[in-house]
Amino acid sequence: MRIPDWTPTLKAQPQDLVDAILARRGGTLINLDKALLWSEPLARGWNVYLGAVRTGLSTSRKLRELGICTVALLTGAHYEYHHHAPDFLAAGGTQAELDALQAVLKENPRQAPVNTELGAIEKIVIQYASQMTLDVKVSDEVFAELKNHFDTTQIVELTSAIATYNMVARFLVALGVTPEES
Repeated sequence: MRIPDWTPTLKAQPQDLVDAILARRGGTLINLDKALLWSEPLARGWNVYLGAVRTGLSTSRKLRELGICTVALLTGAHYEYHHHAPDFLAAGGTQAELDALQAVLKENPRQAPVNTELGAIEKIVIQYASQMTLDVKVSDEVFAELKNHFDTTQIVELTSAIATYNMVARFLVALGVTPEES
């Protein structure tokens, strides 16, 4: 990491904040937390907001994680992919789909994937996440196709997850946050 890992000795933070992050993480701070904890308001807001995006949305976890993995691969956020590929698998995704995602993104990620390992919904999620990440603007054709598969709440939630993890990716890459050592 390009900055020192946060420790309570280097910069004291309120214990309620540290405890809240530990509770969301299952008792262990990860490297991302050790960057965020340099700023109390940032760490506090991030913990609440990302907690909601990760666990509070009703839209398919598998499809949200697919969008997040797409963002991670397109932005070079290895840390993000390291953490979210297993979540995609835990949500019902397959390794074949992750392999297909990587292949699709090496071709032309802005276009509709032709890979047969991916279903129609997965393909449109990848194309939507790719256009959001690479171009910001999404084509009318892709958005119309998205509307064929998702209701308004699902579109808002999927869009929020993809947009949020574009923010996360930029934070991780700029600060050089690397995956935790096993």
